Amino acid sequence: MSPSYSRLLGVIGKPNTGKSTFFSAATLAATDIANYPFTTIKPNRGIGYVRTLCVHPEFGVQDNPKNSVCLDGSRLVPIELIDIAGIVPGAWEGKGLGNQFLDEIRRADALIHIVDASGGTDCEGKSCKLGEHNPVEDVEFLEKEITRWMVTILKKDWARIARTAEQDKKGIAHHLEDRLNGLSIRKTCVNEAVRKAGLNVDKPATWTDEDFYRFVDQLRRISKPLLIGANKIDLPTAQDNVEKLKQLGHIVIPASAEAELVLRRAAEKGLISYTPGDGDFKILQPEKLTAGQIRALEQVKEKILKLNGSTGVQEALNTAYLKLLDMITVYPVEDVEHLTDHGGRVLPDVYLVPKGTTAHQFAYVIHTELGDNFLYAVNARDKRRIGEDTPLKDRDVISIVSTKRRA
Repeated sequence: MSPSYSRLLGVIGKPNTGKSTFFSAATLAATDIANYPFTTIKPNRGIGYVRTLCVHPEFGVQDNPKNSVCLDGSRLVPIELIDIAGIVPGAWEGKGLGNQFLDEIRRADALIHIVDASGGTDCEGKSCKLGEHNPVEDVEFLEKEITRWMVTILKKDWARIARTAEQDKKGIAHHLEDRLNGLSIRKTCVNEAVRKAGLNVDKPATWTDEDFYRFVDQLRRISKPLLIGANKIDLPTAQDNVEKLKQLGHIVIPASAEAELVLRRAAEKGLISYTPGDGDFKILQPEKLTAGQIRALEQVKEKILKLNGSTGVQEALNTAYLKLLDMITVYPVEDVEHLTDHGGRVLPDVYLVPKGTTAHQFAYVIHTELGDNFLYAVNARDKRRIGEDTPLKDRDVISIVSTKRRA
């Protein structure tokens, strides 16, 4: 299965925070996991899932998923993740292969910053005494590194670009278009960044260096939204640091990537019953587990699941897509009466699309030809027509009628 919509989620952080363990737990991809800096040299890519409530119980049907998975009433919608190698202070200048790593961020639409909440790794990712390092510093430095890196990219020929934008009145976003595309930043983000930075969009040539930095910093926040995965939550010094991290204004999700990886691998082998995001699990084959393995599983249940409600890994993925990227789920069908596609499969597909996506725009998500020949859509719940400019709602089930067919 491939992701249902082209949004890429970047997993970032300094070395030795459990970032690659988080990525492996989210995707069950084979990555190098070790307790030393720069274990990940080349970025890993993998498929994770956003977990949402499936609509099939509401309609009283049994679904036949094709582009996703349905488990006990939950739809797992595939998404793409990239595990970016550890970033250290000075990365924007090339320290620690920094520019190579930062270049991978340009393709990401949202970021999960994995932080060692225990404070057991220093600013460069080397092990230190638990609680000795303040993880707030990690968040602050990483944001500055990304902003500085973006500044170097966007400021090339800035004086000429700013003057031209003032003269031809086409706007600064128009003249930065090539560089914005290279950073996977939409032009619509520019004016919002200018407004939040308190600058005059019509007079970019008058901006000082400080103004320009403030503009780019806002552009980063808008175009690369970030949440914090406060990892290693089971360690004794972590909880106090979680409270400190929350003061930064980001969404903070307590997590134990190691616990999630243990549960995912045990479930994959059929040893336990567990769906990512659950707050509990059931041992299915105790006879195949050693006493030590059973004890380890029970510790996960007592020290993590009961205290935090989950391992936090699935919650981080869901939050990144459904809150940071503000996406919704939409189910396309061909037959609104039977909720089937042309092959008779019930509720076969579900797509993650940005909130505000119209029926006509959604037709293009499915197929270019369907969008080109769009007439209207039909809501499967009340059988009413949906106009081309009508925004879709989360968990909508629709049939698209074109000059050639329904979909």
